[in-house]
Amino acid sequence: MFIRSLSLKNFRNYVEEEISFSDGINILTGINAQGKTNAAEAIFFLCTGYSPRANRDKLVVRHGEETASIKGVASSRYGEVSVCIDFNKLDKKNIFVNELQVLKIGEILGNINSVFFNPSELKLVQESPEDRRRFLNVSLSQMNKSYFYALQRYNKILSQRNNLLKDPDAYIIRETLPIWDVQLSKEAAKIIKARNEFLKELSPIAEEKHSLLSDGKETLKMKTESGYYGTEEEIAYALKEDLSLGLERDMRLGFTTIGPHRDDIKFTLNGDDVRVFGSQGQQRTVALSLKLAETETFFNKFGEYPILILDDVLSELDKKRQRKLIGAVEKMQTVFTATGLDRSVFKDKSFNRIIVENGKIKKNKK
Repeated sequence: MFIRSLSLKNFRNYVEEEISFSDGINILTGINAQGKTNAAEAIFFLCTGYSPRANRDKLVVRHGEETASIKGVASSRYGEVSVCIDFNKLDKKNIFVNELQVLKIGEILGNINSVFFNPSELKLVQESPEDRRRFLNVSLSQMNKSYFYALQRYNKILSQRNNLLKDPDAYIIRETLPIWDVQLSKEAAKIIKARNEFLKELSPIAEEKHSLLSDGKETLKMKTESGYYGTEEEIAYALKEDLSLGLERDMRLGFTTIGPHRDDIKFTLNGDDVRVFGSQGQQRTVALSLKLAETETFFNKFGEYPILILDDVLSELDKKRQRKLIGAVEKMQTVFTATGLDRSVFKDKSFNRIIVENGKIKKNKK
């Protein structure tokens, strides 16, 4: 899969521009604050329906304007697809796939697939379990819409269960909660099983990618901390039993203490917890290894790679790791952003260079 063109209108600092991409390596270059990351953000937005940088859609509308739009045309083994998103200052957006409006955000998923990495993705390793769950949710939702909808249903039921746990009438809680627990366990089982299967496939690939980037000097290991395994039915039964056993604790605390909303992943390098003992360089390499492994899981499922977006990654790696990374991404469409271009790193590699200046695209250069 590769994106052929990206059209931007009043998006961030762009007035009206179109960017053409090659199906190999593309490098958006320019000094800081010119719009390179904005273009990378727009591609990911077209794939998932949300921004990796802004928590409100209206923030992407260019200052002084009321509306904005982005459109991407991509090609895959199944043919050509176009996705368009119109934004406005009222924080609403309209989504069109092949010029037909879709009313559910989930319907944008799977039309154009991508894997996104920029320096903020270090949160995946450094910060809270929520960031690691987000990684799982974004990847699995793109691969399988049913996962996305199960996650939506689970979060809705979880919110209702948590509200019930705050009811001052303990009798109502004990009488009503079992009904919610059956529904919660059913949706939770779908999520947990999908995550277990995904991590089982992802882990050895991530270990291999990390070994490549670290010259075999470090051994990466991943461990999920969900604690539930087996079929959906077995997971649902075990979780329902644990919810029942933890009722008094949940009533005391006023929220649900077990389930996929509490899952986490632990990363170790040579046996040491990366989050605690890893340097920032090691943590960055772990996060990058996960993203490279994620592209392989897409390939294994769909028979083609997603678009790999690497925002400001090269500046954080030494030349040796830069070359290893470039060698690892040659087989897929990759969109790099960088303040400059070190041609020695791309020696003997063909690439499409796109120069960005103050929200304007200069003529593509080889």
